[in-house]
Amino acid sequence: MSSSPLHLNTPLLRTATDYSANGKPLWLKLDALQPSGSFKMRGVSRLCQHEVENGAKEIFCASGGNAGIAAAFAGRALGVPVTIVVPETTSAEVRQSIEATGASVLVHGSVFDEANAYAIKLSEARQAAYVHPFDHPLLWEGHGTLIDEVVASGTRFDCVIVSVGGGGLLAGVVAGLKRNGLSHVPVIAVETEGAASFHESLKAGERITLPGITSIANSLGARQVAQHVFDLPKHHPIESVTVSDAEAVAACLKFADAHRILVEPACGAALAVADVHPGLLSRFENPLVEVCGGIGVSLDKLKVWKERFL
Repeated sequence: MSSSPLHLNTPLLRTATDYSANGKPLWLKLDALQPSGSFKMRGVSRLCQHEVENGAKEIFCASGGNAGIAAAFAGRALGVPVTIVVPETTSAEVRQSIEATGASVLVHGSVFDEANAYAIKLSEARQAAYVHPFDHPLLWEGHGTLIDEVVASGTRFDCVIVSVGGGGLLAGVVAGLKRNGLSHVPVIAVETEGAASFHESLKAGERITLPGITSIANSLGARQVAQHVFDLPKHHPIESVTVSDAEAVAACLKFADAHRILVEPACGAALAVADVHPGLLSRFENPLVEVCGGIGVSLDKLKVWKERFL
């Protein structure tokens, strides 16, 4: 077993100035090109490696899809069996993708919270390792490698735009900025309406639990963000914004046309900011967008979403 990273150093592209409504070129960090299809490969594989290095013979993880397939890739590389517990909202196609990568898939509960509780219960019963999809310091450390790579390339950027579900990516980006001496660089945290647990918590002044997820961006569907993530704006400049499902889908379609890469609406949320909130970006010259990817997308799904929203 190798302790070298399992994730890839992904490409960084520059858009044309006329790509978006804010009229400035964007840096795009293409984590949609990770082996597992999303940024989750960074942190989840890091945590899986840690568990196996410390004696784990089996791994359990709860996921709506992207963390699950990242854990499946990591387990295959590390030579340990992996079981992914998904909620009923996870599509058959995503379940099949996880199974095809070599993991076992169990369906439990109508929402992530229920799947997660069941994964913890099973891991304890089998004395196996449990890998959380977004709430663990080693996950954040792993996700922060995307900032390490951008900095190492010599690229200058003055804000980072990220999608937020449970908040693991946001926490990782902040950690990556901090360790590179960039704690002054603001992060724009984006959610879709109907999955905006971070945005609503900041408005309420306390960490709240959404009654349900109504957005199609179901990989942003954590009803509550991690406590660490809720506390981040006290220590780092973070601006929370939302976009609609329609705006996220429009951004996915535009991105596919321009760059020939498919991404989920959860990723489209971050890509939509430069069009939906151009004024927010007006004070920045070199925005960096984390193109987080996602496996819950296909040409057929994009067609359905386009017909529904646009």
